[in-house]
Amino acid sequence: MFESLSDKLEKAFKLLKGEGRITEINVAETLKEVRKALLDADVNYKVAKQFTDTVKEKALGQDVLKSVSPGQLLVKIAHDELAQLMGGSKSEVDLNGNPTIILMSGLQGSGKTTLSGKLANFLKSKKQKLPLLVACDVYRPAAIDQLKVLGEQIEVPVYSEPGNQDPITIAQNGIRYAKEHNRNVVIIDTAGRLAIDEEMMDEIARIKSAIQPNEILFVVDSMTGQDAVNTAKAFNDRLDFNGVVLTKLDGDTRGGAALSIKSVVNKPIKFVGTGEKLDALDIFYPERMADRILGMGDIVSLVEKAQEQFDAEEAARLQKKIQKNQFSFNDFYQQIQQIKKMGNMKDLLGMIPGVGKAVRDIDISNDSFKQIEAIIQSMTMQERENPAILSGSRRNRIAKGSGTTIQDVNRLIKQFDEMRKMMKVFSNKDQAARLMRNMPKMPR
Repeated sequence: MFESLSDKLEKAFKLLKGEGRITEINVAETLKEVRKALLDADVNYKVAKQFTDTVKEKALGQDVLKSVSPGQLLVKIAHDELAQLMGGSKSEVDLNGNPTIILMSGLQGSGKTTLSGKLANFLKSKKQKLPLLVACDVYRPAAIDQLKVLGEQIEVPVYSEPGNQDPITIAQNGIRYAKEHNRNVVIIDTAGRLAIDEEMMDEIARIKSAIQPNEILFVVDSMTGQDAVNTAKAFNDRLDFNGVVLTKLDGDTRGGAALSIKSVVNKPIKFVGTGEKLDALDIFYPERMADRILGMGDIVSLVEKAQEQFDAEEAARLQKKIQKNQFSFNDFYQQIQQIKKMGNMKDLLGMIPGVGKAVRDIDISNDSFKQIEAIIQSMTMQERENPAILSGSRRNRIAKGSGTTIQDVNRLIKQFDEMRKMMKVFSNKDQAARLMRNMPKMPR
């Protein structure tokens, strides 16, 4: 995501290296390259020009502190403007209705039905809501079946009327059903349509008028770039939607839609789809996205993903085991499972500042833990809890059982032992402080 743009921006800001002050002359070349990078990323021309003009205006003549280089100062200004360009702050859905009615709109093939399932899952798991999915796509073959399959996977009911070709009636009846069955959010999945299809655009406008939704979300494939922005404008002119959902942001996208759409339609990006799984839907945070575009990582999102899997009682139990040097292979195995639940491994590493670029060209599979898991699973319960008994013959048996070599097993046991010692040291504040004091001072 945004890899090419990030690289080009980084090179542009390096042009100011060594300058003692930002001036109109030395900033011109940098911002010319920044504008070119934005246009290459399929950002709207007017948006790109306005962005660089604003950055230039804010940067000109600013004194550069001794501790900050001109390039760093310009990156800070660009970061703040990028965040503003994408909305400034997060914008969530309005859930105050009783029930809350959310109307989904978008082009054919934008991933709207799948997104409806993801949104229902998000509201159920993160907001503790009781959603109902309503199948109003009466034109696409198997659209209703697709929504029912998604509903079963996330355990959310789906209202449909097979044979009924009137989406307005289905939507109204679905809302009535939700009220009768105490479902407090209704997500209306409509048929995909073309902005130039006047009849279909009229239909969704009539659905809006009939059900008076609390939220209208426009779902758009971010990989369509500038076309996505043009389509958003056409839909917004007819529907006056509340917000945008960008799908496929994990794909090979140049980022133009994310950077342009707020400026063009003046509506916030509320969610981004980041993968195929039904939990791959995130609230859109403009500042965090600006961090990632400028290579600063996204440590806040990483911490939040970790906290979703966090269990306070389990953490306290592990802390005691670590202090007593009793952290076992069983505990290690459980921690691996928690990490895997957080999401794609390469995406997680990319959230760590400075790491994303380093791992960009490395193939990091979600299967990275498979060998470790196989070795641990080949141990007996006694061996997992007490690694000290892992003799040569036991290690041979584990290697054969896990389909690995004795060297693989020995390496894991050695690394585990070293990790355990380090964890014990840092679990004791006094020992950790003493260790830090005794470390050789870094050269100035």
